[in-house]
Amino acid sequence: MGGEREAVVEVRGLTTRLDGVTVHEALDLDVRRGEVLAIVGGSGTGKTTLLRAMVMLLRPAAGTVRLLGEDVRDASPAEASRLRERIGVTFQQGALFSSLSVLENVALPLREHTALPAALVQDVARLKLSLAGLPASAADKQPGELSGGMTKRAAVARALALDPEILFLDEPTAGLDPDSASAFDELVLELRDSLGLTVVMVTHDLDTLWRTADRVAFLGERRVLALDTMRGLCSLGHPLVKSFFDGPRGRAARECAWKSG
Repeated sequence: MGGEREAVVEVRGLTTRLDGVTVHEALDLDVRRGEVLAIVGGSGTGKTTLLRAMVMLLRPAAGTVRLLGEDVRDASPAEASRLRERIGVTFQQGALFSSLSVLENVALPLREHTALPAALVQDVARLKLSLAGLPASAADKQPGELSGGMTKRAAVARALALDPEILFLDEPTAGLDPDSASAFDELVLELRDSLGLTVVMVTHDLDTLWRTADRVAFLGERRVLALDTMRGLCSLGHPLVKSFFDGPRGRAARECAWKSG
């Protein structure tokens, strides 16, 4: 992506602690408007914890998070609610409500945060399901009737309900077969390009990183150790970064990406 773009997420001096353990310390990170930024790192490096701090689900011990120009630490409950309406979030297992149909799951944010008539809510929810690549027949199914890939897409449809500016995805391709994961990656890029979204994803899927990420933030030693394109990261000599990308799976993903262009 050419040129410097506005930062829609700015993390400065972030320190987080879980059960008395420091996960991040003085961590800095910017997310630029319109990019797909992936967050990676070894087990226990706090990838999901960082995402949770960005989306206001975790209050940091120190430091600041500015989301769409607003300091979330100082946001009033009303301001935080308005900010949440400008972002969409999906969780690892989809987190759909099992007692609601797929359509009802997608419609829920519209019912809670808008004054749209019921019929229009239904129409918008069906549109979001279509945008997420689901057939019309999925609307009346229960979440338990969906495949893994369809569940991920339904979660994305719900995250898109309020027309967010930023989409946060936590391990979006985890548990999917290679074909379904590849199709989901294509969906992410299509949504980014057609809706003008910024996408922040936590993932360990090396193929997804090569296919979708404009930049990758590598976490280690309680901070962002490196921030670059995949090609840039693969050329770094830091032992943690090198070991992460130079294993058999990493080499296979890199060779496949280079062969495809």
